[in-house]
Amino acid sequence: MIQRRTVLKVADNSGARALKVIGIPGSNKKIARIGDIVNAVVDRADSTGVVKDSEKVRVVIVRTRKETRRIDGSYVRFDDNAGVVIDNQGNPRGTRIFGPVAREVRDKGFTRITSLAQEVA
Repeated sequence: MIQRRTVLKVADNSGARALKVIGIPGSNKKIARIGDIVNAVVDRADSTGVVKDSEKVRVVIVRTRKETRRIDGSYVRFDDNAGVVIDNQGNPRGTRIFGPVAREVRDKGFTRITSLAQEVA
């Protein structure tokens, strides 16, 4: 579960190092889960990256520490909360994805992210 003010790790090479969630689009939504899009601000960024420090970005959640129940009854849980910076069309702004990505991301329609990922868990 991701809520406002949650600090996310960045799972791509867009240049951001940390993201802070500032909003969850939707009708008065309080939490976001794997595969949801959130609005965030870049806390720390590399000087040579695509995104800059204090820039507002859209992020898709790819890993959460809170377990997620799947249709077959199994659960998936990760070691950290992580997201991928995307553009307005839903494509990642970076060219590489680091770490595992949940299968629910592909089910939500982000096939480009799952194709770049090293592992889909």
